[in-house]
Amino acid sequence: MSIMQIPSIEVEQRISLLQSRLQGDGIDGALFVYPVDIFYFTGTRQNSSLWVPASGAPMLLVRRSFSRAQTESLIADTRPFPSGRELPSLFSAGIRRIGFTFDVMPVQYYTYYAGLLAGREFIDISRMNRELRSVKSPWERERLRVSGKRLAGVFAEVPQVIERGMRETDLAAGVEYRLKKAGSEGNVRARSFGQEMIGLTTSGYRAAVQGGFDGPVTGKGISPASPYGPSLEPIQEGEPIMLDYAGIWDGYLADMSRIFVVGDMSPALKKAFAVACDIQDRLADNLRPGALCEDLYLTAVGMAKRAGLAGNFMGCSGEQVRFVGHGLGLELDEFPVLAKGFTEGLKEGQAIALEPKFMFPGQGVVGIENTYLVTAAGGEKLTILADDIVYA
Repeated sequence: MSIMQIPSIEVEQRISLLQSRLQGDGIDGALFVYPVDIFYFTGTRQNSSLWVPASGAPMLLVRRSFSRAQTESLIADTRPFPSGRELPSLFSAGIRRIGFTFDVMPVQYYTYYAGLLAGREFIDISRMNRELRSVKSPWERERLRVSGKRLAGVFAEVPQVIERGMRETDLAAGVEYRLKKAGSEGNVRARSFGQEMIGLTTSGYRAAVQGGFDGPVTGKGISPASPYGPSLEPIQEGEPIMLDYAGIWDGYLADMSRIFVVGDMSPALKKAFAVACDIQDRLADNLRPGALCEDLYLTAVGMAKRAGLAGNFMGCSGEQVRFVGHGLGLELDEFPVLAKGFTEGLKEGQAIALEPKFMFPGQGVVGIENTYLVTAAGGEKLTILADDIVYA
């Protein structure tokens, strides 16, 4: 399986769009330290900092590994990171307003640069950066299509893994083994602090245990130190089994979930699953440029309410998450978010994972998740696999 390098034209276009936004906001340049942002704008994820002036050529300052960055970076001016005495001289006296991504900037890094670049004003460009990255180029869309297809292929193999009485961790091991065999990179990157996760394999009452992960389903986990995902408990007959995994190829994520069951499920859970699929299909049909994110979320809430399931939608009553879909790309939690208060309109080429789910304490979770691209004709489904419950 060959590695797909970012074309140089991609990086040039990304830098150009960023510079246009910086100029429009009167910011003299942007300094990036977060590895995923650096990869997006350079093609390398080596330990480095990236300076992008509002006009002119960018500069990549590499701490380690400079030799590898030289072979990967698409920035012409890629150089070793300078000493603290030398660094200020790289920023002319005319550089007064510098953009930082405060959403991921460690205080230690901020203090370092603020001390060396005294007298400058530091501007938060987190939203600008996330908005730019949310719209995928044709090249990125193809990467997402490949990831969606490969992830769906792994999910199609899950019935071969499920055995009566197996532990949740055993099923998780079988799924994750197949993801790795298929070449998935495995590191599910999330921009939100402390939200690391490999994926979810959870079943029965354990799936309905609340947790700190910023999503509708967390799972019981193995210990308080790892309070999400699969437990060491066996899967029982008749319990819904939820698998929720991202697959990553060439850096780009696809996200999906499916419901499996050994034996049969109760009619009430089957009904809720059907409602989740109806919500997904309604929203997917409306993933069109200009559709308002908040309106799509409220549509989902209204459908859940009319089905008599408002208290179970996207978590347990009192601890429900307030979204039904999230952007993704190089990270799992990109813009846009289908949530109350997110009033922006969708844009052509954004990638969104729709995940309507219902939680029933003591019984389990049912729902569906697929990754889509926003197009003029509605959502283009990338994780192409039947949405049906799979009976093992």
